[in-house]
Amino acid sequence: MQIDLFNEIQNPRPWPAGHERLRFRQAIEQAVLADELGYGCWWQVEHHGAGEFSLSSAPELMLAALSQRTSRIRLGHSAVLAPGRFNHPIRVAERAATLDHLSGGRVELGLTRSTIPEWRLFGIEPAEARAQTQQAFEMVPKMWTSERFSYESDDYRIDDVPIGPKPLQRPHPPLWQAAASPASFEEAGRRGVGVLGTTMWESLERAGRLISLYREAAAACTEPVGAYVNNQVGFFTFVHCADTDEEAMHNGAAAAAAWYTVTALTFFEAATEFVRQNARNEQLLAAPDGGGLTGEFLRGEAANTPSAANLLIARILQGEQVADDEVFEVLSAQDSLIVGSPETCRKKLRAYADLGIDRMMCLQQIGAIPHDKVLKSIRLIGELIPDLA
Repeated sequence: MQIDLFNEIQNPRPWPAGHERLRFRQAIEQAVLADELGYGCWWQVEHHGAGEFSLSSAPELMLAALSQRTSRIRLGHSAVLAPGRFNHPIRVAERAATLDHLSGGRVELGLTRSTIPEWRLFGIEPAEARAQTQQAFEMVPKMWTSERFSYESDDYRIDDVPIGPKPLQRPHPPLWQAAASPASFEEAGRRGVGVLGTTMWESLERAGRLISLYREAAAACTEPVGAYVNNQVGFFTFVHCADTDEEAMHNGAAAAAAWYTVTALTFFEAATEFVRQNARNEQLLAAPDGGGLTGEFLRGEAANTPSAANLLIARILQGEQVADDEVFEVLSAQDSLIVGSPETCRKKLRAYADLGIDRMMCLQQIGAIPHDKVLKSIRLIGELIPDLA
């Protein structure tokens, strides 16, 4: 299992003078250290209107800056918001190819639909988001591998245009899809692209079943959207390592995990998304083919009792103020957080490696954990990389 870093450029209050510039400088320092320590990839998100949750609204600029400050670590978009009102597919292809040259061929490109608040901000209908994401997956790799490119749909009309530059990597950089539901895991596999998910609120058991769902779909892919099937699974979760378990907690791990949980559920309007996703699941289950692999997955879950994490999230969505320690304890009990001493973190990382995860994306700059403690955690996890590889 490769150890990567996942970054949101989080900016929790209170804000000192110059806080935004400070956060960008800290992120660059963390990336440079990760490059020196042998981390596999630095993954940068794209979010808009996210407030404290994320300053990463222009990840292509951040990654371009990192391309000039690092030499080995790969640079990943996780992920570009694919509907055209966010990013036209031509611009996605051009920017990623340019970054590939600037970085010496180190780019990994993820695409995703995004969610309700960002659709509303950019005036995007949910049905448009799904269709345009599919079209972006079809278009971008073909722009990279064709001298001249044409494409016509209800959303785009491109007639015999030379799109450049072409990427340095041949045939093109690896393609990924960010996924937050079983249907998205199957979708990524059927497209032949790698899948990027989160384990923060998932048990090891459910993460394992999502991996199996993806692998089965990827194995059946005979016509990938790109030039090859990128059969890889990446997951991110909160990782914080200190000399001892006690020190990790003293650094603010419980408060950081709780802050992230509440802030993420609020920003992504998870209560509304839950209703929308349930309706989508019901459509899949009622489909003539039974909903395919996702339908099988959902039927397998129907008899399961809601987990403690499910119940906790439901309480938060209903507006209950849940204590930081309780949030941390519930998530830790299902082994979804990697927090503690190097030995504790090694055991938790090994459990994920045993599930068959290819890339563990460590979210280390989270909440109010001080920058110096984040750097120390990056160093300590970096010492575990050879063992996990």
